[in-house]
Parts: sequence; C-alpha cells; structure tokens
Amino acid sequence: MKNVYLLLMGLLLVSVSSCKKSSVSGNDTGGGTTTTNPTGVDVPAGDGDGVTFINSGKSVVFNLYAPGKKSVSVIGDFNNWTPTAMKNSKDGTRWWVEVDNIDPNTEYSYQYYIDGSLKVADPYSHEILDPANDPAINTPNVVYPNLKAYPTGKTTGIVSDFEVNAPTYTWKNTSFTRPAQKNLVIYELLVRDFVATHTYQELTDSLNYIAKLGVNAIELMPVNEFEGNDSWGYNSNFMFALDKYYGTPNAYKAFIDACHSRGIAVIQDIVLEDQFGSSPMVRMYATSTDPSSGPSASNPWFDQANMHPDAVGWQLNHQQAATQYFTENVMKYWMQEYHIDGYRFDEAKGYTQVNSGTVSNDATEAAWAAYDQSRVNLWTKYNAYMKGLDPSFYVILEMFSANTEESAYANLGMMMWTNLSTPGEQATMGYPTNPSWDISGLFYDGYGFTQPYALVAYFESHDQERLQYKNEQYGNDQFPPYKVTDIPTGLKRDEMGAAFMFSSPGPKLVWEYGELGYDTSIDYPTNTDASRTADKPIYPAYKNDPNRKELFGVYKKMINMKIKNAVFATTNFTYSLAGYVKTIQLLDPSANVEVVGNFDVITHTATVNFPLAGTWYDNLSGTSITVNNTAYSMTLAPGEYHVYSNVVLNQ
Repeated sequence: MKNVYLLLMGLLLVSVSSCKKSSVSGNDTGGGTTTTNPTGVDVPAGDGDGVTFINSGKSVVFNLYAPGKKSVSVIGDFNNWTPTAMKNSKDGTRWWVEVDNIDPNTEYSYQYYIDGSLKVADPYSHEILDPANDPAINTPNVVYPNLKAYPTGKTTGIVSDFEVNAPTYTWKNTSFTRPAQKNLVIYELLVRDFVATHTYQELTDSLNYIAKLGVNAIELMPVNEFEGNDSWGYNSNFMFALDKYYGTPNAYKAFIDACHSRGIAVIQDIVLEDQFGSSPMVRMYATSTDPSSGPSASNPWFDQANMHPDAVGWQLNHQQAATQYFTENVMKYWMQEYHIDGYRFDEAKGYTQVNSGTVSNDATEAAWAAYDQSRVNLWTKYNAYMKGLDPSFYVILEMFSANTEESAYANLGMMMWTNLSTPGEQATMGYPTNPSWDISGLFYDGYGFTQPYALVAYFESHDQERLQYKNEQYGNDQFPPYKVTDIPTGLKRDEMGAAFMFSSPGPKLVWEYGELGYDTSIDYPTNTDASRTADKPIYPAYKNDPNRKELFGVYKKMINMKIKNAVFATTNFTYSLAGYVKTIQLLDPSANVEVVGNFDVITHTATVNFPLAGTWYDNLSGTSITVNNTAYSMTLAPGEYHVYSNVVLNQ
C-alpha cells in the first residue's frame, strides 16, 4: 500500500505537459457538465486527445476535453505565446484547433489558456518542462540530455513539449515471451535507490547483476510524471509523461528492450486511484485558483472528498465515464508505446464510491475492505480491456480486500499483492507470537482461492521494513551465544526465510537488495515516517561481503529451482508453518520436495514426515541423507534449514 505523503497539492499552480508522439486516439464521451453548442464544430475524425500530427507533420491538431468551459485557447512557441482560440464541439465537451506552419524538426512548448484566467498543461502530455524541478535533473549527472530550455518570460508554470520528428526508438526484441504466471519471480526496485545516478542507463548496465540472481521480472515503482524529483513516485500529476528524473523515453525503452533480451519481463507500478494538486485535471475544475484547492463539483474526473481512510491526493471517481475513458487510454499508452508486460495497480481497493470514512480505524478499514460489487464490476471491465489488448498481460492489484472479492479477481486471471512481512519478520527474528510467525499465507488455499497462482507473496516490498534491519535491531537474543542481532546469524535466518518463501507455489516478489540483506531502515535517516520516502544509501561493498554473498547464493539457487522445476508449481502440497520447526512438502510426478527449518533460537528435535524412503538430496549444501523410515527424526540447530528432494533438482 502506498505510503502517506505530505500533501503537496499546492506545490505547482499550473502543470503543463508535452508530447513527442501523436495523441491517443478517440474522444471522451462521458462525465462533466455539457452544454449543447449548435454552432460548434466537432473534432475531425482521427484526431485524438492531446496533439495529433497531420500534413506530414507540418500541422498539429490540439484537442482538449474540457466540458463546461466558456473559452479555451492554445498558447505556445508556435504563436509567440499569444492565444489562438480553439473551436468548441457541438456537444460542448471538447475544444480543438489546427495550427499550421509547424517545423517537424523543432521542439515546441505550449499550454492551454482557459476562460481567460487559467493556464494548464495538456493532460495527455508525453513530456513536460517544469521550471521548479527541471534545474536539478541534470545536476550533478546528465540524466536527460538536450533538455529544452524553459520559455522564461513567456509564461509561468509547467509547460508541455512536443516535436514531430523527435528521436524514435527501434525495438530489437519484438517477440518476447513472458514468463508463465506460475513461475513469476519479481524484483521490485526504485531507480533512485538502486543505482547511484538514478538513471535508466545505469539501471540497464546493472541488468547482468539482476539476471545473475535469476529473477524473470522487474517491477519499477512509478515512472510517470510525479510532483518534484526526489520521490517514490506515487504523487502523480501527468499520467502520459515519463518523469525526466530517471532519463529519456528512449533510455527507458532501451532498458525494457534489454530486459526482454534477457528473458526478464517489466512490470510498471502505476497510480490511477488519485492524482495530486498540480495535475491539470484537478486545476481545470478546482474550487478556486489557489493551488491548494481541490476539485469542484463540476470536475468530470475527481471526487470532491475522498472515500476511504488511506486516501492521499485527490481521488478519481471511477464510476464516471470520463474517468474510465481516461484510465483505459493511460493503460493502453504504456502497454503499446513502451512494450511493458504488466501493471501493479497501487491502492486498487480505492477504486470505489462506497464511502467507508476517511479516519483510519478498525471500523473504517474493515468497511473499506468489505466485498464491494461495484469495485468487482469495475476491475472486471478494466481487466477485460487490458486483456483485450494483450491476453498475456500481467494485472496485479494492491487490493487487501475480502478474500471472496480477491478470489473473484483471481478467477479472472488477476494477481493479488500479498503482504506477509509481519509473520516473515517474526519468523526471521525468532519470535513465535505477538504477532504470530505463521507464514501459511504463502499458500493460496488458506484464502479460499481456487486459482493457485494468484498470490504475489512477499516478506519485503517498498512499503515494509527491511528484514535484516529488524533482525539486527530486534532479533531474539534470549539464548546466547546464538543471537539473531549478530549480522552473520541474521543473514543465515534470511536464507531460511527465502528457502520457505520460494518453495511455496505461485508468484513471488523480492525487494531490491534483499538478496544481500539490506539493513538500513525504511525510515532512514530520521527513523520517523517523515523519512519513509527519503533517498536511501547504496552499499556496493555488500556484493563482496562473504556472508551477504552466501545469502545471494541461496536466493539464486532457490529462484532457479523454483523456475526450472515443475514441482514448485504443484498443487499437491502440505505444510506446517506455525510451529518452531516449519515444513513444506511438495509432490509432483517429476520430483518430491521436503523443506524443513528450525525458526527457534534453541535446538529442536522433530519428526519430519517424508513422502517416501530412500536417498534425499540437500539441494543447497550438495549433501544427502538416507531416509529409512518416512517418519524421520531430525535434530536441528537454531536457524538450521534444508531443501531436500528425492531427485537432484535443476538449478
């Protein structure tokens, strides 16, 4: 779930964006106040939202959905920032104009000037210039080469940018086959905190490291334009524009292309539940010109008040036809323009008009999570739209709603973000209770699901505290000399946690550098929520630390075994994950697997029920045991674990 941001809604009064491609086709037909204009002129067929290039790029059609406005003009470099009046459509919802004498090889900036008082960005911008934040983008590293100069003295606020003959990207991989959902292992990362230069170029250069780990998908935290630069990206304002803080559109495409060449899918975290105050869609229909003001009753996209207790920004009303049209255009754009392989939808539970209250407490959280048929209907529609464009596209929902509701989504092929950080932390720290260390939530059957590969389960994500930080700060030290707070001991327990997590069938997720035991708090540097989204340090030396390299090696082996052996996708399993000694048994015609681990901080002797007698191979140590009686007695030291199989598994 997204973290709470300081509301920055007044940061930017005007948000003006830019397009370097022709617009998304189609015209919005719903929402907002409409006034029939019998003398109006409709948008020419084929000219979609934003800008459309015509006449071999020598003319541009601007098209803005703005029902209820009295006048709209376009201003920009092409008319020396003097208003060019736009025509109103017959239904009164759209404003458009054709501008001629465009040089296809020149970059142009522009804004819309509404009702003679408000300048805003194009909501369909593909690139923006932001005078408040752009100066920091190329300092100290050149992140976005040849960034156009802001038109200082011509206007104020963010401006849009387009160029007809902008550099294009030639894709090298056009027939990428996505990993099967049952084998999906996702590596979640924030570009800013994964590579020192926070660039797509350095991220691309780091792919050999990620590929060596063996994951087959990378999930990027939001990359579309967001307020400011130093951010997790959940404070969105322009949904069609790539945020320049990480690099150019072509650099992002090159990264995706390089991932595909390595067999790695790219999943994009996206926020379509809300936007922040600098969004032109908020500003066009705000209650006042004050940049901190929120949406008015006439806003065709947004609620005036949020509907649930975890709301930040301004909530989109997904029951409005205009919002659904906009949302589907956003979905389509990134899928087709950037060849991404899936979305992780942040705050998917917030796509509702059922008001559960805005004060967070047990009652409001329960009301929000209750089965919501309107939400099911909406996500059924959106999922069908995306799968209609691309049947194998991944759809992951951060939902956390009633199991019956999540099961409905699973039955449609969607995946559920599944947070097991609390029991996972308790298990690696060595505490059985308060709260429970039962990690049975790794398995789908406990939720009443019939679809076995619908849980994207994790012990760490961007929202949760780091396992190794918890081990070092709060680990169980009650029985020295075995102390979980000792770094080598804590890292060994992280290995054990990984062995169990990856052994459970279905998709799994790893947070960046968890494979090295990243141990700086999520709340660094102040150890308060105020630092939750702050820049975090990177430790290159961790890659050479022997104990951390050993943890990396266990991650690598477990990931490879999970992907390369059918037994790890079986639906024939048993597990016991609530006690001191935890076990998972997987049965498949190709192999049988028995995972056992002592999560306590003292030695335990346990009877492990193997499915058959004979030789069992320890796939992590390279040794083997002979099981003469399937009820096999084992004495396990604290933190000792094994991944046994009756045949040697592929790694």
